[in-house]
Amino acid sequence: MILAGGEGTRLRPLTLGTPKPVVPIVDRPLLQHQLDLLAKIGVREIVFSLAYRPERVESVFGDGSAVGRRIVYAVEDSPLGTGGAVRNALPHLDQRSIVFNGDILTDVDLPAVMALHETSGAAATLVLTPVPNPSAFGLVEADAEGRVRRFVEKPDPSQITTDTINAGIYVLETAALELIPPQVKHSIERGFFPALIERGDRVMAYVHRGYWIDIGTPEKYLQVHRDILEGRFPVALDAPLRDGSRVHADSALEPGAHLVAPCYVGPGCRVAAGATVGAGSVLVGDVRLASGASVSDSVLWPGVTIGEGACVEGALLASGVRVGRSAQVLRGACLGEGSLVSDFSRTGQGAR
Repeated sequence: MILAGGEGTRLRPLTLGTPKPVVPIVDRPLLQHQLDLLAKIGVREIVFSLAYRPERVESVFGDGSAVGRRIVYAVEDSPLGTGGAVRNALPHLDQRSIVFNGDILTDVDLPAVMALHETSGAAATLVLTPVPNPSAFGLVEADAEGRVRRFVEKPDPSQITTDTINAGIYVLETAALELIPPQVKHSIERGFFPALIERGDRVMAYVHRGYWIDIGTPEKYLQVHRDILEGRFPVALDAPLRDGSRVHADSALEPGAHLVAPCYVGPGCRVAAGATVGAGSVLVGDVRLASGASVSDSVLWPGVTIGEGACVEGALLASGVRVGRSAQVLRGACLGEGSLVSDFSRTGQGAR
């Protein structure tokens, strides 16, 4: 089950027209990366828990047959929180379920997580991940045997006894969900898990020290693209390698177009002579760069056009954005669908 009902407010304006579950992460929607991970342990039946613009998500994934899965949808009439969303999907769940927060990407070893859950006899197993600044998160404390003992929300420095936080991945015995009241807003983190511990059920922790990121902010969304291009988060991109970059076969680079590795040029893109696709850049698809345009350390969604001599650096551009001739879209800029930056205009940090 994938909890994907949030409105993605931290990613606005990118998510005003596109729900967070289907924002592109290089060459595929966000949730496709989670489906790819689940496929490694043979999961073929998935429940998407949705609340915000569910029709847009369903239009992308349908019944799952196109990606070799069976996908069903549990849609909330009003937001129920993480626990309420799981309880709402109860009719679709098997005896044991894997639950993912819908805004994370990770290379966690799911077979190892499942093995720990099975051998420990746990009612629930939480994946934890270490963070460098524990005071900014809610901490999860586990004993030497890996059994979760308590949760500490946004601790002050004197309360920090561990560096591990909830990574948003759980294995649950469905019978335990009786602790969640139906059709009310409920937190799985603050309500359900503490209730399990108080009842005496075994709640186990699996500490993952590999790749993990919450892509819910523009900074993190940009970071995950850098991580994929630089190999920190391994993704098999459907584009041949060309001088250290990935260039889709259905794209066109005119003679004299420049690539600075690592970057990604997706299907349908057209890069004119004298234009530059710089390091850290992702052109998702159908992007046009005119002569002399340059893009670096940025993510451009389908239908973006960059005018002659324009510069895009450290920015996020949603579908259909048009950047005019000699305009500058600089670090920190985040432009919503259909935005227009007129000729010679400047926006973003450092614009002058």
